[in-house]
Amino acid sequence: MWVFGDQLNRQIGALREAQPDTHRILMIESQLKISSRRWHVQRAHFIITSMRRFAAELREAGFEVDYRFAKSMQQGVQLHIDEFAPAKVIATEPNSFGARTLVTKLGIESVQSNQFLCHPDVYKDFLKGRKALKMEDFYRFQRKRLNVLMDGDNPVGDRWNFDEENRSGPPKKDQDRWPKPEVGALDELDAEVLKDISQFTWGVEPTGQWATTRTGALQRMNYFMQNILPMFGEHEDAMLASNWHLAHSLLSPYLNLGLLLPEEVVAAASKEFELGRVPISSAEGFIRQIIGWREFIWNCYWQWMPEYAQMNSLEAVRDLPQLFTNPDKTSMACMKSVLQGVNERSYSHHIERLMILGNFSLIAGINPQQLTEWMWNSYVDAAEWVMVPNVIGMSHYADGGMLSTKPYASGGAYVDRMSDHCKGCAYERKKRVGEDACPFTVLYWDFFLRHQDRFVRNPRVARQVRAAQQLADRDELQTTAVSIFSRLDRGQL
Repeated sequence: MWVFGDQLNRQIGALREAQPDTHRILMIESQLKISSRRWHVQRAHFIITSMRRFAAELREAGFEVDYRFAKSMQQGVQLHIDEFAPAKVIATEPNSFGARTLVTKLGIESVQSNQFLCHPDVYKDFLKGRKALKMEDFYRFQRKRLNVLMDGDNPVGDRWNFDEENRSGPPKKDQDRWPKPEVGALDELDAEVLKDISQFTWGVEPTGQWATTRTGALQRMNYFMQNILPMFGEHEDAMLASNWHLAHSLLSPYLNLGLLLPEEVVAAASKEFELGRVPISSAEGFIRQIIGWREFIWNCYWQWMPEYAQMNSLEAVRDLPQLFTNPDKTSMACMKSVLQGVNERSYSHHIERLMILGNFSLIAGINPQQLTEWMWNSYVDAAEWVMVPNVIGMSHYADGGMLSTKPYASGGAYVDRMSDHCKGCAYERKKRVGEDACPFTVLYWDFFLRHQDRFVRNPRVARQVRAAQQLADRDELQTTAVSIFSRLDRGQL
């Protein structure tokens, strides 16, 4: 049985029925995969260390594990077959299009995955008869079919979502109100993996932030449920330079590798609400991220791949700027803070990804495929199924509206409202012209002028387009935008 590095759980797919006396386990560390790009050291360390620890756990459970160090996945499978001549090799459906293609090419039997709560076969039932694709509709479909936070046929609290309660900006006082995340000690295996991957990686080495066993992941989940979930909702979209974690769960890496399963995370959050320890706004907001957005993105990926990954409807061709790999190349306080956080932790929360990095890339016309690759390389919880829809569809509108009905463009006013970055920044967020004009503000208006013919017909952003067309300083603004692009390309923004 071939187990991929993001299926590290005895309850996933084919492993559920596996027994030590009937199944030998194959796991492969592919040299080609590891050396194919420069990974953030914490991302590479998290995956490889988790794989090696899972292999050890399987051996302790009595399984014979063939943990292969091979040039490629294909070579690893062939070497396994040559040595052990198994009657057949089976695998659980892989979580990427490329891996599934390889499994099919090699003639390996595939077992349906249960790593997500809505398999693409079930998603097809949701799509039947629908002309429009909306995450909110899918979320309600999930709530009903999974019977989560439901009172009969109605949602608990008589509301499907509590977004309005969960969109407050950063608090003015007590900005350290949220408990610090748990951190574990590193050991000899951590050191061994770091040595093995040193030539392929960048960024600050791990400090124990990310657990690499199921036991550790369960501890992190329980800590979040008991200490942080009650505070989750209100400032869910806020950004603070002084506090990178706020009340975010930090559980996505474990979900994406299989160390945690979505049903157990949802069940734990539901239990805390039912016991009266968590307000409905926090419970619903968190659960929506799991059964709504995460599963929606997963199914969009499988519905539209492989062509989807190459879409670029706005013809964004600017190369990824130097500041993404060297935050010292910018004086923009918000971009510098988020990018330094990625360098230090291989992580930033969802609003920082969408409304700082993604938003800036959208309005600056940065190539979506290059941003996708950078995020895939950089984030501890990255996977192709995560990054492709979120960049192509959500942040870049590169799919022309298949996933989102409008481009998620915003200016400096949004950043100022939802963060503390603007105070003391070298740029003035209210200014549209001049060398110290905020790049977010300038490029926001310039974006709608550049794409006015397309978006003036979009009812969700037509008002912004018309406002841009009527700016008294429109010509000066566009001149400032040219200057910003020139500085950006030179690495001097």
